[in-house]
Amino acid sequence: MLLFCSIVSCSREKKEEVEIGFNPDSTYTMKAVDVVTLVSDSGVTRYKVETHEWYMFGEASEPYWYFPKKLHLEKFDSLFRVEASVDADTAYFYQRRKLWKLIGNVRVRSLQGEQFETSVLYWDQNTEKIYSDQFIRITKGEFVNTGQGFESNQALTQYRIFNSAAEIPFDERSSSDSMGVAPPLPPT
Repeated sequence: MLLFCSIVSCSREKKEEVEIGFNPDSTYTMKAVDVVTLVSDSGVTRYKVETHEWYMFGEASEPYWYFPKKLHLEKFDSLFRVEASVDADTAYFYQRRKLWKLIGNVRVRSLQGEQFETSVLYWDQNTEKIYSDQFIRITKGEFVNTGQGFESNQALTQYRIFNSAAEIPFDERSSSDSMGVAPPLPPT
């Protein structure tokens, strides 16, 4: 949006246009600092949002929100216990596309208690999909699964890991005979 000033003289009309310098793609329309807010769904408080800075670029060609200094989200059950959480160093929310982009030390704890860790994570609310093309580490109890990218439903209950590998815990206290392997024979 450009603002123009017009100068009109008495003898003859002279117009001069002056650009003020407002660039909607790089000028925020709202800034909030040290935000802690609760979000309700059907009159019940279900979510908590915490961030150090929140910028809204509402007049940008693609309106978006920007969280440059950490974003923390929590989902509550009906007794206000935290069911799931999301943390990221930086986040963007593209309003028209309903797309979240979380960047840097992204950690998500799902409703099932699984921990998802990656450097970049997308959540597309339109398709109800969560995905990444970056290294992913998923921990459930002592079991760890890793891969290069993944995709999931938004509840993180049905996911697919690409180029996956698994870390299976090994109890060193187990003896070799408990695994069905005979102990080595003494030297003769």
